Amino acid sequence: MGCRSGKSSIQRVVFHKMSPHETLFLEGTNSLDIKYIANNSFVQFQIWDFPGDYDFKGPEQKNVGFVEDLVYGGQLVNEEMIFSNCGSIVFVIDAQDEPYAEALARLHDTVTRVHRYNPDILFEVFIHKVDGDLFLSDDHKIDCQREIQQQIMDEIKDKELDVHMSFFLTSIYDHSIFEAFSKVVQKLIPQLPTLENLLNILITSCNMEKSFLFDVVSKVYIATDSNPVDMQSYELCSDMIDVVIDVSCIYGMKDDGEGDGLAYDSKSSSVIKLNNGMVLYLREVNNVPAARREFHEAGNHRLQYRLLQIGDRRRVQGPEGDRIDW
Repeated sequence: MGCRSGKSSIQRVVFHKMSPHETLFLEGTNSLDIKYIANNSFVQFQIWDFPGDYDFKGPEQKNVGFVEDLVYGGQLVNEEMIFSNCGSIVFVIDAQDEPYAEALARLHDTVTRVHRYNPDILFEVFIHKVDGDLFLSDDHKIDCQREIQQQIMDEIKDKELDVHMSFFLTSIYDHSIFEAFSKVVQKLIPQLPTLENLLNILITSCNMEKSFLFDVVSKVYIATDSNPVDMQSYELCSDMIDVVIDVSCIYGMKDDGEGDGLAYDSKSSSVIKLNNGMVLYLREVNNVPAARREFHEAGNHRLQYRLLQIGDRRRVQGPEGDRIDW
């Protein structure tokens, strides 16, 4: 959700592999658009993309003619239908569109309405487009986030609403949008504590520095160990995915046309050694999710054994019915 702030561009870049520069030619969203994401057993949800100028029709507005009904597939969609089964709402604010009065008013109204139907819903606020001339330094980005966060939290406090809200600085021109969406998706995975525990065991047993469990399709990481996430490490692992996929598309496809057409399969793995002695190790563990590890040179057999153990243990049923609203 949000006031024409780049919601559709985010969706296309993260889940549909569109180049950020291509999003400049996207038309605005004029009606409700629902996309089904099913990359693996954990990354399974719907994304509801709402028109930027849509205002929800409350009970006091039923007789107001200019408030349009929301229709999808010939069916009228009401507030209860939207919010009651929703796991997370991502509200996108254009950081370059000052002042933020209209966006914050829309966010406050959305929070108030949603809380009636689903008090446990998660609110994720993307302070988006922090990549222009106004945000050349990190200080400007932090000040922007502080201003927006303070205003909305003060309003929520005045209403005495108990809501779960997180804030992220994002841009489609760097990895920040993937990092933010990783946090959003992780909160919808009930098995997250188990996955984190397995990755903690892995890095301890194999003397690793950092470990990620990625969804290869979107480059969203499903889980990581308990060590703090360093943005540079995430960017290295994310770029490694692109390298492996590109090379696999050239040299890993069968010429006879057999197979499912995927360049990445259960036998895919890669090792990249950096100039500083750091080693990046990639291995597919089970149907598209892949493990990315950072460690200094060490024995590889024990590492593969541990990865196979994780691959066996993580074959559990993923969440069903989760939805992210925009």
